[in-house]
Amino acid sequence: MHIVSVALASTVDKISKRADRIIHFFTVFICITLLILLLLFPGVAHEGTDLGVHLFMEALFPYLLPYLILTGWLLRMTAKHTAHPFLLYLKTYAISAIGGFPTGAASIVQLVKSEELSKKEAAILLGICHCPSPLFVIGYVGLDLLGDASISWQYLILLHSFSLLLLCIVYFYLPHKKNTRASFISTRNAFSNSVKDSMPTVFIVCATIIFFTTIYTVIMHSMNQFFTLHENVQILFAAILEMTNGLQLMNEYLVNDLLIIGLITGLTAQSLSIHMQVLVIAKTGSVAFRPYIFMRLLYIITIPVLYWLIFI
Repeated sequence: MHIVSVALASTVDKISKRADRIIHFFTVFICITLLILLLLFPGVAHEGTDLGVHLFMEALFPYLLPYLILTGWLLRMTAKHTAHPFLLYLKTYAISAIGGFPTGAASIVQLVKSEELSKKEAAILLGICHCPSPLFVIGYVGLDLLGDASISWQYLILLHSFSLLLLCIVYFYLPHKKNTRASFISTRNAFSNSVKDSMPTVFIVCATIIFFTTIYTVIMHSMNQFFTLHENVQILFAAILEMTNGLQLMNEYLVNDLLIIGLITGLTAQSLSIHMQVLVIAKTGSVAFRPYIFMRLLYIITIPVLYWLIFI
């Protein structure tokens, strides 16, 4: 029995190392390919960068920075009153639900640094406290794209009901870190620290949006030099790299129930741009990222299916 377990462990280790080598090779290949495309189409890359800067400054920065400062300020000022783990979970989730991503990730990392959450708790909560902004879902998706906010409200109710259920399950499953540092902080220090801690997150969001918008623009331009991409392929590429652009293309090409399910899936799956923001923020607090991936896969499978069964 011992020999079998050792052999099995050795096999798993070999498979893991081989998978790591494949991923490493694939990543290097992607980097080299993208560098070549940027050198071949510098003008297109410049257009993509301008688009990313415009998107960030016009659509995200005016809302993201105030939310980050206010949520950081609130976390510091209410630390004394949320020493109970479940109240802390609820407060963190509420902040994420109102502010949208990556507010939840930034709040969780702050709580880890202040030793109010353990890293194990933070790794699980990172996937649950990850919600699109209700202003974005209702305003942009509901009113601007669909002309009907009822679908957005249905999605938000379903998403938050499922997330709160998971939050309760996690609370009873995870061991909780005793909050030994929750104490009253002066208003002046809390505000100044919130401003200081918000800036790295803002730069992370800005950099990822500009990067993925530029990459998307260059890839689509290079492909169109050789053949015309099918509309579904354009939607897939856009949705994978940058969510907002993907949702807009879905609205242009999809119709009826397929459009609704596409938008629901896009909102739930998000994009590489958003997930990279969460990854970089999580790494600043040494929070494990693998549970986040598993949690997002659970959401991607569950939320669209439940929406289809309940509302369509």
